[in-house]
Amino acid sequence: MALTKFYQTKVLEAGCDEAGRGCLAGPVFAAAVILDKHKRIKYLDDSKKLTHSQREELRFEIEEKALAWAVASFTNEEIDEVNILKASFLSMHKAIDNLTIKPQHLIIDGNRFITYPNLTHTCIIKGDAKFQSIAAASILAKTHRDELMLQYHAEFPNYAWNENKGYGTLKHRAAIQKYGITPYHRKTFRLLKEQLELF
Repeated sequence: MALTKFYQTKVLEAGCDEAGRGCLAGPVFAAAVILDKHKRIKYLDDSKKLTHSQREELRFEIEEKALAWAVASFTNEEIDEVNILKASFLSMHKAIDNLTIKPQHLIIDGNRFITYPNLTHTCIIKGDAKFQSIAAASILAKTHRDELMLQYHAEFPNYAWNENKGYGTLKHRAAIQKYGITPYHRKTFRLLKEQLELF
């Protein structure tokens, strides 16, 4: 089913989404995207339904055709400081801060959000599978985060971040068990059953 381009058309809206919320390592990324009503982005869909190469192709098309877009992140240290839910919302705020065109309404993937000053918002459960701007934000957040995790993988190759991007796969958890944690791991997350033995 094709995604709807806009939630409403009375005022300029930005779609927002995050990537990396459930990871054990690395930052959480968020993106905000304002689409151009005159430009079509073919095959735009929820990032989870796309292959890596499809996401990469769409990333450049979104960045080229959107009226405005921005990506921001919160580090693993910041996540440990404020908690992952708040870090996700605040990284969306940072992305909105960085938009070159200011929207008048936000559509947010999920069921909760911290209100952005002087802007109305609508939370949409599974919004990345319903609205194009949220799907575009999900693609930008994921591709920018994946790119950084590949750089971290070059630094710490034992954790297979080139494959798992920081998610808690068996291979990732086995590496934590064997080698301990890196400076990029989220210490407030349950990395292993024997959490206390890691520090």
